[in-house]
Amino acid sequence: MRLSPIPGVLGSVLTGAVLACGGGGADGGGAAVATNLTGAGATFPFPLYDRWFQDYARATGIRINYQSIGSGGGIRQFMQGTVDFGASDGPMTDEQIAAVDGNVLHFPTIIGADVLTYNLPALGTARLRLDPAAVADIFLGSITRWNDPRLVALNPGVPLPDRDLIVVHRSDGSGTTYVFTDYLFKVSQEWATRVGRATSVEWPIGLGGRGNEGVTQQVKQLEGTIGYVELVYALSNNLPVARIQNAAGEFVEPTLESVTAAAASAAMDADTDFRVSITNPPGERSYPIASYTWLLVAPRHPDPAKLAAIKAFLEWMLTPEAQGIARDLGYSPLPPDVAGFVRTRVEALRGAETPAP
Repeated sequence: MRLSPIPGVLGSVLTGAVLACGGGGADGGGAAVATNLTGAGATFPFPLYDRWFQDYARATGIRINYQSIGSGGGIRQFMQGTVDFGASDGPMTDEQIAAVDGNVLHFPTIIGADVLTYNLPALGTARLRLDPAAVADIFLGSITRWNDPRLVALNPGVPLPDRDLIVVHRSDGSGTTYVFTDYLFKVSQEWATRVGRATSVEWPIGLGGRGNEGVTQQVKQLEGTIGYVELVYALSNNLPVARIQNAAGEFVEPTLESVTAAAASAAMDADTDFRVSITNPPGERSYPIASYTWLLVAPRHPDPAKLAAIKAFLEWMLTPEAQGIARDLGYSPLPPDVAGFVRTRVEALRGAETPAP
């Protein structure tokens, strides 16, 4: 996809971002040098971020070096000030925000979904169906065989094999884990009491895999496994995904449409801080394990030129072109009303147009 020229406000912001100290004087003798950025965090949106950052570099000359280390690592590096921005699929807690003196804004970028993928050749083309209680009991270790009567009742006529059910989960701090455990926290009192919700939890059972990539590989290689990964990873690896029963009682397949329906169920207003959970939402068409993913930005950035560069990228990220790339890669774009709130918040970033001295 060819990127359009950078128009209007974005172009003026970018101009301030790319002028290096002492560059570009009135006599034209100085050189303009791009203000490059570093970020780290979520693996959930990494395929999209990788594409966005490559396209953005070609269009602007600003390079964004992003390390896909998991949301827990992204929050930690952001709090330590070792990156220009963080990225997370789970929002920072009130305690974490207090630890940085409130100097953080959460900017949602797109909407993704956790899916349950499995390796059961015996099923053929049949699609597994799970309700909330079954999902919780599988990951609590209460359901240990694929032909458990509860699974058989949920899947009439499906040839569930008489074999061990092997759970695979994330071994690293992960926003994907936050989304999944946030869902389980809402639908299972036992899970809420025993395990809780966080980017990293003490799993009652299962094998660990690092990153969405690690869980995907474990499931692909070991028959009888079930694990949670981001929808994009399941699609790109041609993995089967379960239909999950939502709050309205419907078994819903994870699609762009059902994920967008989940986001549409969560109301926001102009004062939102965007830390909105959309797991287990109402609505017959809503997929129940969906979430926004966020970039973490310090509005009081020590380097105004870098803040200007971040602001310029955020402006570009909200364009129909960039959100269209998200859709092409299997992510749900921001709903128009949410994109409007984000745009207003980006425009309000203070000092972003002031280049570094």
